[in-house]
Amino acid sequence: MHDFTTLLIEVGALLLLLGLLGRVSRRFGLSPIPLYLLAGLAFGHGGLLPLAASEEFFAVGAEIGVILLLVMLGLEYSANELVGNLRSAAPAGLIDGVLNALPGAGFALLLGWDWVAALVLGGITWVSSSGVIAKVLADLGRLGNRETPVILSVLVIEDLAMALYLPLVTAVLAGTGLLGGGIALTVAVGTVLIVLVVAIRYGHLISSALSAKDPEALLLGVLGLTLLIAGIAASLQVSAAVGAFLVGIALSGPVAHHATELLSPLRDLFAAVFFVFFGLTTDPQDIPPVLLPALALAIVTMGTKTLTGYLAARRVGIAEPGRWRTGLALVPRGEFSIVIAGLAVAAGSVEPRLAALAATYVLITVVTGPILARLPDFPWFKRWLRNRAAAQRQVPMPIHD
Repeated sequence: MHDFTTLLIEVGALLLLLGLLGRVSRRFGLSPIPLYLLAGLAFGHGGLLPLAASEEFFAVGAEIGVILLLVMLGLEYSANELVGNLRSAAPAGLIDGVLNALPGAGFALLLGWDWVAALVLGGITWVSSSGVIAKVLADLGRLGNRETPVILSVLVIEDLAMALYLPLVTAVLAGTGLLGGGIALTVAVGTVLIVLVVAIRYGHLISSALSAKDPEALLLGVLGLTLLIAGIAASLQVSAAVGAFLVGIALSGPVAHHATELLSPLRDLFAAVFFVFFGLTTDPQDIPPVLLPALALAIVTMGTKTLTGYLAARRVGIAEPGRWRTGLALVPRGEFSIVIAGLAVAAGSVEPRLAALAATYVLITVVTGPILARLPDFPWFKRWLRNRAAAQRQVPMPIHD
């Protein structure tokens, strides 16, 4: 009973603090994500006042937060739009992998780490955070922007790539060899294809089984289906986020519209919990020794990720401001990067500094990412774009003797 009382006090106090921080951030027109992370650092391991009793609660809530962020993102698009965007964004996905995985792998080798650590760090720097980006797009009111499908396509390609990458890296870390890795890869590919086919071909049947006229039944049905599919996907070594996203894609019509309205408050609650939990699990004392290497890696890969988004948006004819919004929105790394680092630490056979470096690197990108995403909205940035466009339009006058 005493533990439960402590849990209520800790959870209640932290949620109240998050509410106040969210109000402060929005008063200044900023995303609350960096403040949520800093709150987690203050009350996590090694922080000012560690909250031990509520850590398990926030761990579960963080997982639900990522799932809700992704299913809500999926509700914004139809299955046909997804397939069309994936086809058009496939080259961007390839560029994304090359530009962002290779710097991480090369950085590990420069530090003198082995090829397994390079494989792990390459994955950490490659994949953007779908959860953070979905929250930033919602906060900035950009879900309906023309460049948002491009951002979504890059994220989905990354998430699908993680469905292949995670089983392989798990097999490498466990030392199971090519056979074990091949089996895990086959299961992952099969699961993704099955869920994707069901979402595209039979999504209308799923929507018809849920009533848009009964809010309570719709909320329970959509939430239950999302958690079920996400859990099944995770048990088959596929990202739970991919499963949740495909559930959102499968729903359509009035069901999708009403589900978006019903799930929005839950998404906001558990998304905040996700960001706080990331801070809670990061010990501030681990940051100083790896701060400079993490900062250098973050600067390089924030640049390559911005270039990735810029090129992807330019390829489909998006104007200059939208290209920058695309690139800067993709900067944050998050849940997948932490998962990859966690797998390496659990294996116990990788460079011990990897976990602290990954946590510090992700923290830097997650704090700076939402701030950078706002740059295209500032008047001085718009003026710079206009001046740049005017300079490009100028044609040199011919010189006559």
